[in-house]
Amino acid sequence: MQQRPSTVAIWWHAFRFHFVPPSFLPAILGGVIAWATTRIFHPGYFIATVVGVTINHIALNMTDDYYDYQHAVDQMNNRERNPYSGGSGTLTNGLIKPRQMFWAFIIGYLITIIIGLYLTVMRGWIVFAFGIFGIWCAYFYTAPPIRYGYHGLGELSQLVNFSFTIGMGSFFVQCQCFSWEPFGAILPLGFMMFSMITINEIPDEQNDRQSGKRNLVVIFGKQKAVWLYGISMLIAYLIIVYLPLQGLTSYWIYLSLITFPWFIKAFLILYRNLREPLEMSPANLLTIRIHNFTGILLIVTYMLQGIQKNHDTQHIWPPLVMLILLYFPVALPIFFNRKLGLS
Repeated sequence: MQQRPSTVAIWWHAFRFHFVPPSFLPAILGGVIAWATTRIFHPGYFIATVVGVTINHIALNMTDDYYDYQHAVDQMNNRERNPYSGGSGTLTNGLIKPRQMFWAFIIGYLITIIIGLYLTVMRGWIVFAFGIFGIWCAYFYTAPPIRYGYHGLGELSQLVNFSFTIGMGSFFVQCQCFSWEPFGAILPLGFMMFSMITINEIPDEQNDRQSGKRNLVVIFGKQKAVWLYGISMLIAYLIIVYLPLQGLTSYWIYLSLITFPWFIKAFLILYRNLREPLEMSPANLLTIRIHNFTGILLIVTYMLQGIQKNHDTQHIWPPLVMLILLYFPVALPIFFNRKLGLS
């Protein structure tokens, strides 16, 4: 008889923290770009921003789990489960009661709101607009009565929120201004997130279709979804190539092109194993690595750019420490192939 996992392990798995970097990476990047381009950096506001978006994403993950469970999306039979698709399984396996998860994500949103109100008071009403939009999108992704993720808008929301909303929001908190450079530098992470959510939805296409969840994979079918994945990822890389050519950023940004071969490999694995959830799972993992490592390289790019401009290097430490603290527990399963599920 398999031993029941510890309470800490169960809740950590419910958080699905390996999917949270798409929030804290653009938040860190936005703050670093503000320092590199304007010399302005407020460590306290930066830490509050990163913690806020991280908690909001954890609440989002549990909200999706809860409402997908209520709508029976994650209860369909799937013998060959892809470990990177579907929910955490903590509800379907009876490890957490639905009411417990409900109150967990409500508390998460309340903490996010408190942080957002603090930043609004200190940095202006525009921060409030970014925060309200982000929380609204997180909750109503699967929550009734809107459930826009069930109506073909979820992928677009991921693109917008995990680039512009978080990244530009973080940039504004620092310098209380807007600029095309941070918008362009953060946008590739949004397109990569679009690709990530698309490839993660492909193994669940039949279950989603049967339960009435009309995401883009269900609407267009698996074959076209492969090309949605590939085109979105190519756009991300083309933006990176384009920015220095237009003088919008330094050529340091080309460091992030190191991940391009991973994309080619992931696309080929996906294309050849479209109907086999387990066989395509390496492509899911590669896509997560592509997004995460590209985000880290973009952060390093702007740290180098700031150093090159002789900016105060003491401001590098808060972003660097936050990046290490938040990404270390993600790096173990994502880059060293450790098991993502409960043991």
